[in-house]
This record gives sequence, structure tokens and C-alpha cells, in this order.
Amino acid sequence: MKMTRPDHLPPPTPAATVVIFRKGPPGHPPELLMMERAGHMRFAAGATVFPGGAVDAADRELASLLEPPAANAALLSDEDHAARVAAVRETLEEAGLLIGVKEPVTLEQVMEARRLLVATGALGPVLDEFGWSLDLSRLVPFARWCPHFSRAFDTFFYLADLGTGAVSLEVDGTENDRVFWMSARDALTATEAGTLSVLLPTLMTLHRLAQFETHAQAKADAHRWPVQTISAWVEDRDGQAIVTIPAGLGFPVTTLLADRVRRD
Repeated sequence: MKMTRPDHLPPPTPAATVVIFRKGPPGHPPELLMMERAGHMRFAAGATVFPGGAVDAADRELASLLEPPAANAALLSDEDHAARVAAVRETLEEAGLLIGVKEPVTLEQVMEARRLLVATGALGPVLDEFGWSLDLSRLVPFARWCPHFSRAFDTFFYLADLGTGAVSLEVDGTENDRVFWMSARDALTATEAGTLSVLLPTLMTLHRLAQFETHAQAKADAHRWPVQTISAWVEDRDGQAIVTIPAGLGFPVTTLLADRVRRD
């Protein structure tokens, strides 16, 4: 079921988020980088999310200067291209982690790059300063979510692999209170227990990624399904409100009780 955004709603804000994998302990599934948003934030206060944020003008300008991603991660649109840049920028700013560059980097360089990014507000000057170049094919398109709300975000979701994850993470001190690694299965368990609060797209992403034992499996699954805009709706079934998303987009769970879903 494909739903058109109602005409009376303002256009959504383009955004990007990236699910970053690292290898888990031997015999355990991979872990995902997650962060808890600060309680004072207007959007998703206190929610556990993946790194990301709105696409800005500097992201679009930088994307226009870059070659499209390689054929094995085909460009979906100009919006996709700019969203990948935003995902790289936001991850560096929010977590002090650099993804999607071709060259090897050191922890000291990344820390300095983050300081420069905060000072300039744009990724381009950071790349120029350190002689880095982006490889946006390392960000694999996974899904696209846009609720039919006012002030909504139209968000591209990507997958990226960090490998061993031997890095140092930092809380940005403004938007996020905590940055941590957790497997999709453990995050689902914590959500059920009430120790994590997640929005619908995050919850559905965790259900989908909990199926896989490696990043390679998740990446293969991402290539198997189309990336179409997902807008959930609520149905009444036997007196119960059910949040529903379309089938056929790779998500193993497509219905949830509305009172179990955070949708702000």
C-alpha cells in the first residue's frame, strides 16, 4: 500500500541516518552504533536512535561536486546523494566517528576533524584540510521513512560497516546524552523491557537487522528489496488500533499494536 502525502501538510525536511555495524564478541551478532537523544530536544527527546540528522545546503553543494556512488550501490536520486553526505557529516559531528572515506585515518585526525567540522558547520572544508575523499558507495541504501505528520523528516536509512570498531566515541554534549554499541537483538530486548525508547522506524529496523549474523548478510538483504518511502498508517482491527507499514519492502514485522509504538 503506497500512500501519498496529504496536500495540506508542509513538505517534509530531507534527512539521513546510518546504521553502523561493528563485529561483536566471538559467537555473538554484530553491534550497532546507537545514541540516546537529550531530553531537551524538540524532536524525539530521550529516544534511542542511529546517528543522523537533516540534510543542509552545504551537504547538497558538496554532493553536486562528487561523482555518484559506484554501480554496486546505485544512486537512487539527487536527494539520496546529498543524504549520504549528510550521514557522513552527522556521524562525525555526533559521535566523533568518520565513515565513508577512501583513505585510512587516525584517531587523532578524526578528533581534529570533528573540531573543524563543529567550527565550520560543513564537511567540505574538513575533507580539504586532511586530503580525504568520500566513497559514498560504502553507505548502502536500506530504507526511506517519512511519516504523514507536520514537521516530518523524510529520512534515508543507510548501512555501513566499521569492521572491528576499534575507535573512540564521544558524546556531542548538545543533542545526545549517550553513545553506545548494542546488537539489534539486545536493543529489541531492552525496548521490550522499557529501558530503551525508540521511534517506529528504529524499531522496525531493529526487527529487520536482528535476523542477520553479519553485516554482509544485512547488506545482501538491503540489495534484495526496493527502497520506497514508508509512511505508516493506523487500522482498526477488532477494536484494536494497529500501526501498519507496507509489505514487500524487506521488513519482517509490518504490524504492531499502536499503544506499543512511539511515533513522535
